[in-house]
Amino acid sequence: MISAYFYFTFDSEKEARVVVNSLQPEIKHKIPKTNIHFKLDDKSFSLKIETNDLSSLRAACNSYLRWINTAISVNKTV
Repeated sequence: MISAYFYFTFDSEKEARVVVNSLQPEIKHKIPKTNIHFKLDDKSFSLKIETNDLSSLRAACNSYLRWINTAISVNKTV
């Protein structure tokens, strides 16, 4: 199994929660061949992506990082 770990620290717990909540639909509708684990802890958010092949890991990382970036950008704009 191949894994990638990401750890994000936000300015507030509210901002971290906004990002986690925005990812919920994506986490529920899994990317094929991947397992996603996340944890919200105060102002921090951790994400672990597991898969059996490198191309699936790359695709999942790109998707989740893009969704996280979008959530942060939208939250700052609103």
